[in-house]
Amino acid sequence: MTDYPVLSRDQARQVDAAAMEHLGLPSLLLMENAARGVTEVLLRNGEINGQILILCGPGNNGGDGLAIARLLASVGVAAAVYLVRTGKALTDDANHNLSFLLASGGIVKEGNTVNDWEQLFSELTDNDWILDCLLGTGVSGGPRPPFSAIIKAVNGSSARVLAVDVPSGLNCDTGAADGICTNADATVTFVGMKQGFQRPSASQFTGEVTVAHIGIPLAWVHFWLSDCDH
Repeated sequence: MTDYPVLSRDQARQVDAAAMEHLGLPSLLLMENAARGVTEVLLRNGEINGQILILCGPGNNGGDGLAIARLLASVGVAAAVYLVRTGKALTDDANHNLSFLLASGGIVKEGNTVNDWEQLFSELTDNDWILDCLLGTGVSGGPRPPFSAIIKAVNGSSARVLAVDVPSGLNCDTGAADGICTNADATVTFVGMKQGFQRPSASQFTGEVTVAHIGIPLAWVHFWLSDCDH
């Protein structure tokens, strides 16, 4: 069994930053690897017989979703992508992946109302997938509108839900929801297991958790973490 580390929210972000600084790994490459890990897990779940909807926020979690859509398209699997900006500029890496997706013929929809979300999700079946790439680890406190309404609509859907890195609304340090939270059937997280995922309270939100690597050598991660503890 792979000896993945257990990471707090801050440690997860610090590992990424350290890998960029000390190993020279570009952040865009780390995002690509994260998206590839999610894509592999999704395709491992069996033949895709239904729709895939990818919900992207403006941060790097949304950038993961945009990259996932392109990687799915590279093996002939179409996904519907919905971008929720809430008036914010995309992060640089998310913006790059938006450009890559659009240049390759991908379609990204924006600006849906709450009624649109409810109608969209109500039509899905248990053959369909929703990928939650809305908020990630960078948000503290409970989700605010329109994310809170979108998450409520997701939870009311019959579709299976895959959370990318962390279910939106879950505090990945405590394993508790700070408000409404995505109820995922499965979660793909990166580099190591999030600290809060080990708490019994988290499983109702995460479902089955898979750790995917993003190209950072595991021995280096353990060395860096032990060095930081001294």
